[in-house]
Amino acid sequence: MAAAHAGDVKPGPTAVEIAGAEKVFDNGVRALQPISLAVREGEFTTIIGPSGCGKSTFLRLVAGLTLPTRGSVRLWPHASATPGNRERQAFVFQTPTLMAWSDLEKNVRLPLDLEGIDPGQAFARVDRALALVGLRDFRHAYPRQLSGGMQMRASIARALVTEPSLLLMDEPFGALDEITRARLDRELVELWSRQALTIVFVTHSIYEAVFLSPRVLVMSARPGRIVAEVDIDAPQPRGEDFKVSERYAQYCARLSELLSAAMAGSSASGIAA
Repeated sequence: MAAAHAGDVKPGPTAVEIAGAEKVFDNGVRALQPISLAVREGEFTTIIGPSGCGKSTFLRLVAGLTLPTRGSVRLWPHASATPGNRERQAFVFQTPTLMAWSDLEKNVRLPLDLEGIDPGQAFARVDRALALVGLRDFRHAYPRQLSGGMQMRASIARALVTEPSLLLMDEPFGALDEITRARLDRELVELWSRQALTIVFVTHSIYEAVFLSPRVLVMSARPGRIVAEVDIDAPQPRGEDFKVSERYAQYCARLSELLSAAMAGSSASGIAA
């Protein structure tokens, strides 16, 4: 699948290479039909699709949390055999999954503790990650003392503290109110621009997908496969003015059509809008 790259994204080498990957669970449920896809370094790719179509399963395949039944998933396939920070990935789940008995600093530091990182170095990295998500002043607060939006920021900080190049996000803002969700969307776009991250983002929201991403993929109903690809040709980072533009409305309408076709089991093919 050839992809155009919109906005200010300057794609680099391939970060994720998926070749004919499909997933059939042990109970016989076929979650994913064969999917072939390439995501390049620096891309922000968003995936939408009907509920239960396999979006989360697809993301877990990329993360290595589950294995494909057939086909392959490779990260940085052309990189050297010695892994480094360039090959690091992090996963942000639908819920923050913070440790209720630990303060924010300890929650964010957890991946570094598991790696055995020197305490001094760990403190500096935690401080930097908290600053990136605007939570430096809340480092000693406990999860119960934080709002839902702040808890999701903490979850993102815990992912960023490992200094990943690839950030995988599974509907991280889906349970939040619209105002908080919109704010975190803006902050995520700014973070992507500053940190030169590669992001694969799953959402149910067409509006969120169009605002966030230069590249949106549409999945069919289960067993899921990619049936459409739309490139969002608008500068990054995007502001609230984009949301009230005619271009934004047109992209949302186009993706709504494609998603309706996907939900109906259509074999609609994607185009660059």
